[in-house]
Amino acid sequence: MPKPRWGKPPATPRRGRWPTEEIARLRELYGHRTRASIGRELGRTPEAVRRTADALYANQPLTTGPWSDKEIALLRECLGASDLIALGRVLARSISDLEEQISKLAQQRISSPFDPEEIAEFKRRYGSRTDEDLAVAFGRPTQDISDLAERLCLAKDKAFVRRKEGEPLSSKMPRWSQEELAMLKEVYAETPNLVIAQKLGRSVKSVVSKAHSLDLRKDKDRLREMGRQNVALRHKRNSNS
Repeated sequence: MPKPRWGKPPATPRRGRWPTEEIARLRELYGHRTRASIGRELGRTPEAVRRTADALYANQPLTTGPWSDKEIALLRECLGASDLIALGRVLARSISDLEEQISKLAQQRISSPFDPEEIAEFKRRYGSRTDEDLAVAFGRPTQDISDLAERLCLAKDKAFVRRKEGEPLSSKMPRWSQEELAMLKEVYAETPNLVIAQKLGRSVKSVVSKAHSLDLRKDKDRLREMGRQNVALRHKRNSNS
């Protein structure tokens, strides 16, 4: 997805007409994120996002018949990021058509292990999707989703957990002890965040958040190494596309 091109949201939500660039950005984000998330980026209320989307997609003709590979790929990408109404609008499919296709995808299973590109995408999506939706999106059993998240020390986003209050999506992390803080300060500069998270029994997000609050920084050599790894991964994605 394109990177956001918006500055800091205003202190109070914008009102009035939506300029062309806001409408274009709404179309880019709609179905990929919740109304609240889109609203935060655009400086609009969730209700304003809903009303504008209602107007944009009103009387949209629906597609029927077999699904194309492109449609299925988009469904897998967006599944769980927003509600079925938004998904139906983005894909120009009826809710019943969506539910039928999701049911079919839920029966499909990929036997091969997660490859590096899938793992990178898994990390991006995990915090804001249920394990059940991720299982369908990646074509793996729910247990495989849970196992990979545990191995990567991932946790659900706090905002997502609040929206799904009452569901056992994530356990609350205990307070950091003095011993844990001392270890974090000692190893953070040169140790991968995943390794630190595994040693402390915490999520990678928890490690990054605490390091940020303590104003800790990675060693320059470590940052360069991470940059090379990211470039290599992007090169692989481009070569496979």
